[in-house]
Amino acid sequence: MTHRIAIAPSGFKESLSAARVAEAIAVGVRRVIPDADLDLIPLVDGGEGTAEALALAGGGRLVPCTATGPVGDPVPSHFALLGGGGTTPGPLTAVVEMAAVAGLALVPPGLRHPGATTTYGVGELIRAALDAGARRILIGCGDSGTSDGGAGALQALGARLTDRHGRELRRGGGALHELEHIDPSGLDRRLAGAELLVACNPYNVLCGKRGVARVFGPQKGATPAEVELLSAGLERWAAVLTRDLLPALNRDHAPAFAPEPEPEPGPGPGPGPALATGVPLDLRTAPGTGASGGLGAGLAAVGARLLPRYDVLLDGLDLDARLARADFVITAEGALDHQTVRGKIPAEVARRAQASGVPVLVLAGTIGPGAQDVRAVGVDAYSAILPAPMTLVEAIGRSGEFLADATERALRIMALGSRLGERAGRYAPSA
Repeated sequence: MTHRIAIAPSGFKESLSAARVAEAIAVGVRRVIPDADLDLIPLVDGGEGTAEALALAGGGRLVPCTATGPVGDPVPSHFALLGGGGTTPGPLTAVVEMAAVAGLALVPPGLRHPGATTTYGVGELIRAALDAGARRILIGCGDSGTSDGGAGALQALGARLTDRHGRELRRGGGALHELEHIDPSGLDRRLAGAELLVACNPYNVLCGKRGVARVFGPQKGATPAEVELLSAGLERWAAVLTRDLLPALNRDHAPAFAPEPEPEPGPGPGPGPALATGVPLDLRTAPGTGASGGLGAGLAAVGARLLPRYDVLLDGLDLDARLARADFVITAEGALDHQTVRGKIPAEVARRAQASGVPVLVLAGTIGPGAQDVRAVGVDAYSAILPAPMTLVEAIGRSGEFLADATERALRIMALGSRLGERAGRYAPSA
């Protein structure tokens, strides 16, 4: 009997793309089951590799460009163009991957201070996409190295942010507590005729006890004092955005997530907060406003729609049917912990596979507190890939090798369990 195995991983940040992770897992599978029928489904969550993946899937192309990086220096970047004729009908669509210009991988370790990093380059990419003729722009959120609420992006798009003395606000989330006024008169007028769609994790909110500065600030290098400063700045940002931008916004196409109480830690019953229309947007607590250090809130204030990322990014992959056809699913991510159940790819894959009764194995670079919560969303087993203690540099450099080896180990253990089950059944007393 031929085994049908779906391999549906995310990428390993700063190490391997989702496609390379899938290929490494396939190598491990072939060592144990040479004739397996493999379906490789590399998945993206809006972070690193999103623009390239959607360009490949949709017959589009990458457009290289240079933009302002997260620490203020020019960096080589890109966006994707899809549609506008050929095999992909419809309006010309651009895919702007915020990680390609403001991602954590672009912030040198010694400069990881989220109070100083900026999303200015994201606004520059949006303008470049408009220059290229795109009137539908999908912004992928994930893997950010910023916590400025999207203030930099709005500055690049023409908004003027000033303090109480009328001086231009310096870039970075650390300055937001000084914000007094936003002048939207200089915003790029083409935004009014463009459709902005933000693919984001609905669990991420801008402010409050589960606000993005408190949840992700430490991962980006913020000290406890800096976390509190960033949180206060984002509170101020939400208030001034609501006062100065939302009343002037033409909201003909601006339904967004319905405001909900802040989500509690732990696995939820489904894929996350639901999309709603016709509901006034609360920039502090609406689902998705905290995406990419609050970029979701900034873009929502200029008319962007905040959409559950998998509803957007998995469109066209026929993922549910492909998982249902498999006998077994392997997924993977760099770190398995309490955040996994809150909208990460392994949890999404497991939730969908569980609906068809297909077992799921997760391979992870590291396993942290709360990893056991993934069982509640359909994960049957999980395993770390590192064979021994080592430096981060070595782990990143050898992650493909470790993935293949870990896959082989897991499948051989599964085969042993199957043989033991068969042997126990052979000698079971008959009725």
